[in-house]
Amino acid sequence: MTALVQRVAAATRTALNASGVNILSAGGPGSEQSVPHLRFHVVPRWVGDGISTWPSGRSAHHVTGDPGARLADALASGAARPGPSRQ
Repeated sequence: MTALVQRVAAATRTALNASGVNILSAGGPGSEQSVPHLRFHVVPRWVGDGISTWPSGRSAHHVTGDPGARLADALASGAARPGPSRQ
């Protein structure tokens, strides 16, 4: 899947003479996922195109403890394996 997305992204840049691409995916209702399956959006971008894909501020959600350590623990325990959408 990743190899195909990379090929589509490269073709998009070439065909549209884009200076870059954003590859976007959302997983779960907290991410504004609109269709409950894996999909990628390849969005052509140009310098000064006037759109922003990244948040300009911090999330209002507070994570307790060390987020990096929690992520490492989840990866080590196998808890981070992909599964069905929780939507």
